[in-house]
Amino acid sequence: MNQGQTVLAQIIAFIPKYEFDKCVKRYNGNHRVRSFTCWEQFLVMSFAQLTNRESLRDIESCLSAIGSKLYHSGIRSRVTRSTLAEANENRDWRIYSDFASVLIQEARKLYFNDSSFTLDIDNLTYAFDSTTIDLCLSLFPWATFRKKKAAIKMHTQMDLRGSIPTFIHLTSGDVHDVNAIDFISFEPGAIYIFDRGYVDFNRLHSIDQAKSFFVIRAKDNLNFRRIKSKTLDKSSGLMVDQIIMLNGFYSSIDYPTSLRRVKFKDPITMKTYTYLTNHFDLPALTIAAIYKERWKIELFFKWIKQHLRIKAFYGTSMNAVYTQIWIAISNYLLIAIIKKKLNLQHSLYSILQVFSLTLFERTTLLQLLNDDLIEKLPPSNPNQLNIFDN
Repeated sequence: MNQGQTVLAQIIAFIPKYEFDKCVKRYNGNHRVRSFTCWEQFLVMSFAQLTNRESLRDIESCLSAIGSKLYHSGIRSRVTRSTLAEANENRDWRIYSDFASVLIQEARKLYFNDSSFTLDIDNLTYAFDSTTIDLCLSLFPWATFRKKKAAIKMHTQMDLRGSIPTFIHLTSGDVHDVNAIDFISFEPGAIYIFDRGYVDFNRLHSIDQAKSFFVIRAKDNLNFRRIKSKTLDKSSGLMVDQIIMLNGFYSSIDYPTSLRRVKFKDPITMKTYTYLTNHFDLPALTIAAIYKERWKIELFFKWIKQHLRIKAFYGTSMNAVYTQIWIAISNYLLIAIIKKKLNLQHSLYSILQVFSLTLFERTTLLQLLNDDLIEKLPPSNPNQLNIFDN
């Protein structure tokens, strides 16, 4: 890295600009644009994300104060509130969605053999869940949710080998979680993990028909009959490992073949969990361990809400909100890519914290992220969760 470059310029150097330009061209993002291109919009929004700007006015004030440093970081147009607001309203959010997909593919390659994935299985393993982002109904009337509340949902599939989101689908808050399963392309041999809110036997059977596997928490009122039980070592926490058939009229039609039911008591929390799966070959303890890996997607949701700006929005239209979320996701992926390419051992939280304070310093990223500087940072809130800590 060139020591004369700003930290922001060095971060930008990790972005595949050619791929970004392809996404812009796909949706005519720069059509009739004389200044403040989609690229500059992306950089300004990334700056706002990384430095936790509160509003359009805040962004404008900060950029005006450091105007002399912007040119060599790629921001060459004068940035005003109206210019940024207009870009967020009118530039197609799919530009940034498609670009996030490019970064997803790059990150997945880097994290494929990530050491944080400790399960001894060869299958690709995904967790699927959603998080709700609350909004003000009077400002975001298009984001229908409840009678007096607005919200959007971020339905996410995460590759557990590296905590990389591989599929994200944004909807209004009133879309039921289970409906998002219809947008997944199931990979033969892959394992998909769901919470019990996704119990829909017709959809689960479609996963089985695709020659994929699922692990899902069973509901308490499951109506079934036992076909076969395995002898277990109950000192391990396993309570039940059964082959079952569904008894309910509709559920038996929706899922007409056998399922495996595993019941496990966590020796640490002493809580009991019951899982359903169509994978009959893995050990029962491995089934329980696979479901436990689902905590990584919860960390992703908490991390991105805590550390990137998706609680305070810079625009109120659907296009502006979606643009901001997709750029936030792109920033998450970009930091993850930098962490792996520079072989950094620090948590993603620590890296982001350093970047937020030093974007226009002129020092190399490796020097910036040395242990002495990291140690001087204030400790993270114990209620804030970190990922990529391996």
